[in-house]
Amino acid sequence: MSREVTIVENVLRVNDELAGMIRRELATRRIFTVNLIGAPGCGKTALLERTLKELAGQLRLAVMVGDLATARDAQRMAAFCDQVVQINTGKGCHLEANHVHQALSRIDLGRVDILFIENVGNLICPVAFDLGQDVKVGMFSVTEGDDKPAKHPYIVAESAAMILNKTDLLPYVPFRKEIFMEDVRRLNSKAPLFELSVTKGDGCDSWLNWLKQGRAAKAQARA
Repeated sequence: MSREVTIVENVLRVNDELAGMIRRELATRRIFTVNLIGAPGCGKTALLERTLKELAGQLRLAVMVGDLATARDAQRMAAFCDQVVQINTGKGCHLEANHVHQALSRIDLGRVDILFIENVGNLICPVAFDLGQDVKVGMFSVTEGDDKPAKHPYIVAESAAMILNKTDLLPYVPFRKEIFMEDVRRLNSKAPLFELSVTKGDGCDSWLNWLKQGRAAKAQARA
């Protein structure tokens, strides 16, 4: 058992060292980097599609897309952004710093203000791996159930912001919003929670403004 623990610790240490290098590189270039984490089907790709479309012409954007297989999500986002890199992990359930490091070579960092990393659909493993991001954003949807923050506390605790998507479906699904909110605030009382419907656009302005503020702060920060 101790050997297994040592191996895991070594993997995380190497990952963290590379993530630190990535973070320093992105800081030097004043690139605000968002690691978006959520379960399959919560709406991560749809959110990024709308975000890319709404911010086009205002900020220079790039996206890394993590998936086990296919390039379908990257193809969807390529309609709104000319710097999209697909990362296929095979049987891997999360992105690691080495994936990001390799993908960076395929992006012209000289024309990026915000880098989005859409992690593999999973609320567990992606939380443990630093990718060199500025912030982690945890995404939930009402169709997943109101118990997800309590069952997955680490993504809530580590998120700089959170999203509750598909709020237009609240009248049609058994979702106790008060329970969801109570668990979120118990675990993280500071991070903003954006309640929105990506498909309808409701509430998206607050999310977009938060991104703009994050980028502005990064542009003014010392590397």
